[in-house]
Amino acid sequence: MQTTAERFRTAVDKHDLAALDALFTDDIRFYSPVKFTPFEGKPMVLGLFEVLLRTFEDFHYIGHFEGAAETGGSGGTRGTDGEAPAVILPFRAVVRGKRIHGIDQLHFDEAGLIREFTVMVRPQSAVQALGEAVYAGLVALGLAPEQTPTPR
Repeated sequence: MQTTAERFRTAVDKHDLAALDALFTDDIRFYSPVKFTPFEGKPMVLGLFEVLLRTFEDFHYIGHFEGAAETGGSGGTRGTDGEAPAVILPFRAVVRGKRIHGIDQLHFDEAGLIREFTVMVRPQSAVQALGEAVYAGLVALGLAPEQTPTPR
């Protein structure tokens, strides 16, 4: 039987949002490298994944590490939620011509569902390209407000 992390990798490889939906808790938190506060709740996180799966080119996982780590907690403070089983999945991808190196860190609840998801990406120029592409995708889906230019 596959682990949640293995099923997650398969769902990402197949761009299968329904399979991802079955792996997330209703109150999932997604910590992004381009936003200070987490994306919260299954509808928002699934919308984000819809955008990410369209945005990344040549996305592939290159490893798998298991262990445990403190979760971010509702306020992101140390030890708020305690330690939980975790998996780290290093990946490579391209966004808007920028090569990205990153990791996905998945935390699981008692039932084995993903309750917290943290993404870390490098280099900075790739983070900026990713942020711009994801924001445009979220606006297109109606999940983020369109920013109006600031008059000079």
